[in-house]
Amino acid sequence: MNVTVYLPGDAVALALGADAVAAALTTQAAQHGLAMHLVRTGSRGLFWLEPLLEVATPQGRVAYGPVAVDDLPGLFAARFWTGAAHPKCLGLTEAIPYLARQQRLTLRRIGVVAPHSLADYLAQGGGAGLAQARSMAPAEIVRRITDSGLRGRGGAAFPTGIKWQTVRDAPAGQKYIVCNADEGDSGTFADRLLMEGDPFCLLEGMAIAGLAVGATQGYLYVRSEYPHAITALQTARDAVGAWLGDFQIEVRKAAGSYVCGEETALLESLEGRRGVVRAKPPLPAIAGLFGQPTVVNNVITLACVPDILARGAAFYQALGFGRSRGTLPVQLAGNIRYGGLVEVPFGLTLRQLLYDYGGGSRSGRPLRAVQVGGPLGAYLPEAQFDTRLDYESFAAIGASLGHGGIVAFDDTVDMAVQARFAMAFCALESCGKCTPCRVGSQRGVELIDQIRGGDATSLDLLRTLCDTMIHTSLCAMGGMAPLPVLSIIHHFPEDFR
Repeated sequence: MNVTVYLPGDAVALALGADAVAAALTTQAAQHGLAMHLVRTGSRGLFWLEPLLEVATPQGRVAYGPVAVDDLPGLFAARFWTGAAHPKCLGLTEAIPYLARQQRLTLRRIGVVAPHSLADYLAQGGGAGLAQARSMAPAEIVRRITDSGLRGRGGAAFPTGIKWQTVRDAPAGQKYIVCNADEGDSGTFADRLLMEGDPFCLLEGMAIAGLAVGATQGYLYVRSEYPHAITALQTARDAVGAWLGDFQIEVRKAAGSYVCGEETALLESLEGRRGVVRAKPPLPAIAGLFGQPTVVNNVITLACVPDILARGAAFYQALGFGRSRGTLPVQLAGNIRYGGLVEVPFGLTLRQLLYDYGGGSRSGRPLRAVQVGGPLGAYLPEAQFDTRLDYESFAAIGASLGHGGIVAFDDTVDMAVQARFAMAFCALESCGKCTPCRVGSQRGVELIDQIRGGDATSLDLLRTLCDTMIHTSLCAMGGMAPLPVLSIIHHFPEDFR
């Protein structure tokens, strides 16, 4: 009997013992005379169930998890390869409520395909967007992206079509596509999941961008702490053959600096220099990498592109809320019962994500605050949990969606400590080029320490310092670092007393 089983090989599953489970699976299958084909996939993002073992049955994939080596004798005794009942059995994978309530689009193949197999990717619908793009004029490609309403899935949410149009219109002998895969925000992992679990999707999106703007060279700038993603991308790139045409992609390991997530600092690093923010203008779309017109998009933005080309702008435009179109991979982390990936159309509320998907706090205590958008994002109190997942709705309350990372805290959190962390993080990660960020962040740490020590008079000075940093810093690092501090002063003033 031939059996196909699936086990994630992504970073989270590996940290939880997936390799040991894989080795024991192979050994015990041989002992039972079972002809087993083990496929190492990416993770579906249900982290509390990792390692998640799946088996192909006539009814569909059946899941078991979380599976440890000690669980395997019982699973083999129950003949798990038939989809049999067992305490670890979760039923059909697609019917697990956490997955079934989502609308996975961009990340629908993670956990499904073998990341190293181009044939597997194409069999699961990959490649249709690139094929469509090759039948279109560059201007038509850009128009389709513009009409879809796709916005950058990073911090600024800038309309992707406008950026591409600017690069397309800029005269140059060489243009570049740069993928910002330096995912460094706390509580974010969607980029990593896609790179480790569905790397061909990202390569396809970059190639389509190249066709749209006239670029033949792409660079993937990947966070240095993501060795498994780097390996997956290099393996995929080496496997594409002639599929991407004359579009070439180079994978670069990032410099290990948070500020290199800022597009101009990233370009400096790519050019072999220290990652320091550039003054703008000129914009990278006009004078970017090596002084040439450059598209800089993050992973999820580029991964959205193939579906828009394959299914049309109207399909993507029909999803979402307000000016936020399509879906957003939300990442639930921190003190949350069911941490993981939730891809849904824009428009759900924070409360729905935290409770309907996240299941509330892991500690069982009331949730007091959530930070959305990474370490530079505002802290939101329970009174704002009904805010919709939408760029404009978040902007209206002085917050930012950023990359979609949500970090939850229960009622034991000391928010003054979190405020200090925000400033200390900026002081540590500042590139040092501008005084408001370099000096202001360190002074902010000192002021918060004084306030926590009982000097209430320093609170007004802290507010003034934050205002100065917001309006005079060279980039978003210094400009946004005060936002979590100000949100805590506003929503949780009692923690400063």
